[in-house]
Amino acid sequence: MKEFTDLALNIAREAGATFADMRFVEERQNRVYAVRRSLKLIDETESSGYCVRVLINGAWGFASNTLLTREQVIKTAQLAVATAKASARVPKDLPAQMAPEEAHVETLKGPCVEDPFQVPNKEKAELLLNALDNMLNVQGVVMAWGYLQFVRMHRVIANSDGSYLDMTNFFANPMLSATAVVGTESQSRSYQGGARQAGYEFIREADILGKSAKWAEEAVMKCQAEDSPAGIMDLVLDPDHLSLTMHESVGHPTELDRILGWEANMAGRSFLQPEMVGKLQYGSEKVNFTVNNTLDGGLGSWFYDDDGVQMKKFPIIKDGILVSLGTTRETVPLIGWERSNGCCRSDGFNHFPINRIPNLYMEPGPDDEVTPESLISGVDKGIYIEGQGSFSIDQMRNNFQFGGDLFWLIEGGKRTRPLKKVTYQAQTRQFWGSCDAIAGPKFWKGHGVMNCGKGEPMQVMRMTHGASYTRFRNISVGGAKL
Repeated sequence: MKEFTDLALNIAREAGATFADMRFVEERQNRVYAVRRSLKLIDETESSGYCVRVLINGAWGFASNTLLTREQVIKTAQLAVATAKASARVPKDLPAQMAPEEAHVETLKGPCVEDPFQVPNKEKAELLLNALDNMLNVQGVVMAWGYLQFVRMHRVIANSDGSYLDMTNFFANPMLSATAVVGTESQSRSYQGGARQAGYEFIREADILGKSAKWAEEAVMKCQAEDSPAGIMDLVLDPDHLSLTMHESVGHPTELDRILGWEANMAGRSFLQPEMVGKLQYGSEKVNFTVNNTLDGGLGSWFYDDDGVQMKKFPIIKDGILVSLGTTRETVPLIGWERSNGCCRSDGFNHFPINRIPNLYMEPGPDDEVTPESLISGVDKGIYIEGQGSFSIDQMRNNFQFGGDLFWLIEGGKRTRPLKKVTYQAQTRQFWGSCDAIAGPKFWKGHGVMNCGKGEPMQVMRMTHGASYTRFRNISVGGAKL
């Protein structure tokens, strides 16, 4: 591979590029999908290709190809150069530039104890079908479906800084869902554990077979539950639920490309401005968010981002104050920062890498004596929410509404009875400012997201969020007509 990367980079240098890279991506994916008691799909796909990215006279050129030969690499690099030179002819107020980065040379492999591509599809299918059978055996359940998804991603990145990186990562993603009908009411309950950077061992750990009947029974219970009350109430939220809330109201607003107005697709802007860093009260003093792209098992732990920046851990909200942003090498010079913190990724060889949410999580409270039960005991009237459901957020990531997957009424400090059709509404800073207690470290849980969409054309990215159980005061709750 190095002979090809050297060839492409030399063409870019000779053309006057101030920065260039060649990125090779090979991805293998395995999916097993079942509905009710029927196996619907066993899918094995592989893709491989490469791209050349060139920066000349403050303008980008980008070209990709699937044919890895000397002739085609030359052709691809020359096309990237020609595109950059043509783009440079258009006047620009702020020509593109890349923040400096030292050279890195490494070969790295992510966690994978049991290679999922060595596990027979028959075993995977039997696991799914047995779990679905457990769900369908619960009276009232009329539909059940699920899948297992596995990805192996191999990247080679070489750039004009002198970096040469060879990296492999594995991802495992289970899903299981049951739908029940009781009378005229229909409700669903799903596996809520998210994905992980791991091998097949994660599927064994998730124990979807052992837990499947319980999830189905909860779907029936939801059908029989009372509708949500409306009013101002306290909330106790579990880690799986909070992973979506933080994704939308903390992860996306702190992406620097959104703040700069580069991104406006799918509620694409942000209420933040660069000058707010170090000053803005984003939440209460209890609220601490960390970016950790070295997180063990994190879906965004790719060792190096696609800019060749070594991934790291740093605070983004500390004691409630916004202290950093997610950045790339191209965005940081525009706000006067010296170095990128490694948040530039692409979902494939044929896409230009962009600013993406990293592994982002809420730190637990310091004391393990603060438990989910003690959080609930401090609530006179409120709702306990498990898992993810519907969500909506405005164009500036300011006002939002979230649902969930399972709901319980809290009365007099006790969880009393199940509810359904619960939503809550808040403004981002008001919501995080209302946080008054967080359970301790032993209750912290990560949740891997495989399907974050962004950009035009659309790119789908992976990252992990996490939290402990957390309490919020005086939140507007209304019954959604779902």
